[in-house]
Amino acid sequence: MPAFITFGRVLFAVLFIYTGATKLFGIQATADFIATKVTIPEIAAPYTAQLETLTKMPIAQLLAIAVGAFEIVAGLMIAINFLPRLFSLLMIIFVGATIYYFHDFWNQPSPDNAKTLIDALKNLSIIGALFMIFGYGRGPAKPAETAYGDI
Repeated sequence: MPAFITFGRVLFAVLFIYTGATKLFGIQATADFIATKVTIPEIAAPYTAQLETLTKMPIAQLLAIAVGAFEIVAGLMIAINFLPRLFSLLMIIFVGATIYYFHDFWNQPSPDNAKTLIDALKNLSIIGALFMIFGYGRGPAKPAETAYGDI
């Protein structure tokens, strides 16, 4: 049974590794899409301005790079079963945020929101799988040997 769980975990992680890589290979397209959906709160504007000055990149481009790198790292960590609870929890938050910011079907009229609704439901099922990884963690602990050996 553990081999199937490992195989499933690796296959599941491919989704994040692939999407993270596509974001990094198309940084400008990702940044343009982020810029249309995400607005920086007024309270964070001075800090984002400092980041833009320091890196000489717009905040949307920085977010595109950060998101792509995060998806690849989190996917790899889930695949190799290294700190799976931490990375699945971070991915739960990340995927939840993508539903809110990018799949806002509640702001669209009924016939036009079907694709967005399906995308949101797919992300919700991904969150469900991430909760299973969070609950399962690294896997079952090896049984401790008793003082009498294997009985």
